[in-house]
Amino acid sequence: MSGIEHLPGWAALPVALLLVLGATIILIGSLGLLRLRTFYQRIHGPAITVTLGAGCLLLASMLYFTVAQSRLVIHEIIITVFILLTAPVVAMTIMRAAVYRDLRARRGESGVTAGEVYTLTEGPDEGRSEPH
Repeated sequence: MSGIEHLPGWAALPVALLLVLGATIILIGSLGLLRLRTFYQRIHGPAITVTLGAGCLLLASMLYFTVAQSRLVIHEIIITVFILLTAPVVAMTIMRAAVYRDLRARRGESGVTAGEVYTLTEGPDEGRSEPH
């Protein structure tokens, strides 16, 4: 088997559905970058949807190559585990860096003080913030 035209129908349908589903999820996440206003809102779209969309694409790839090569292909599982472990950690690190940057710059209107989790303090510890 050398191409998609030789893929049986029982395998072609789930591969096509997973590809369309993964691409749709990633498109919705990227539209969040255009639609949402602040950095703190924008980070959620790609951070959440990239993991799920990439998982669908990798599952479709694993299914396609398993059927096409008539053997179990598990390379995509390693990639999926890596993405599932690193994507949330990277998003959290980027968000924490932005919070720290905004607090250091004393930009209270940037959204970092929304929900009163962090407050800007006045006095001798200027530039520091304390979580409630």
